[in-house]
Amino acid sequence: MGYSGGTLKDPSYHDLGDHTESIQMDFDPEKLSFSELLEVFWASHDPTQKASSRQYISILFYHNESQKQKIIESISEEERKRGRLILTEVIPFREFYLAEEYHQKYRLKMFREFMDEYSKIFVSDRELTDSTAAARLNGYVSGMGDLLQLENEIDLLGLSSAAQDKLRKMVSASE
Repeated sequence: MGYSGGTLKDPSYHDLGDHTESIQMDFDPEKLSFSELLEVFWASHDPTQKASSRQYISILFYHNESQKQKIIESISEEERKRGRLILTEVIPFREFYLAEEYHQKYRLKMFREFMDEYSKIFVSDRELTDSTAAARLNGYVSGMGDLLQLENEIDLLGLSSAAQDKLRKMVSASE
C-alpha cells in the first residue's frame, strides 16, 4: 500500500497532496499477464462510481505504451459489459511512495496467531511488507481467495499446521 500519481514529494497519509492511495505490484508475465491483472482490477471495485476524493479515485498507472493500449482496450470492454461510463483515470507511472508501516498488511495484523508466526520469519517490518506470502495471507484474512486456491498454495505461506487449519476454516466460512 502506498501513494502515487501526484506531485508532492514524500506524501503521507495525513498529507497526501494530489496523490491517490494505491498498490504497486511486481508480476511475472510468464505466469500472469497484464490483461489478467486488469481483470482483477475491474472485478475488485466499481469503476463507474465517482470517488469522494482524489485519495480514493479509480486509477491505473502504465509503464509503457503497450500497457496503456491494453488499459484503453479493457476500459472499452468494461464499458460495453457494464453499459456505463468507466471513470478510471489512466496516467503514466512516475513514482510510488510506500505508505507508513501501520498501513502495511493491515488486515493480517488483526490476527495475532498469524502475526506471532510471521514475527519469527520476518525480523523487520520491511521484510513483512515485501513478503509475497504475507501479501497472500493478508488477502485470505480479508476474504479474498477460495479454498481451492488456498490449498494450492498453503504450504508456501510458511504457517504451522495449526495456523493452516485455522486459515482453512476462515476461508471455508467466507465461501
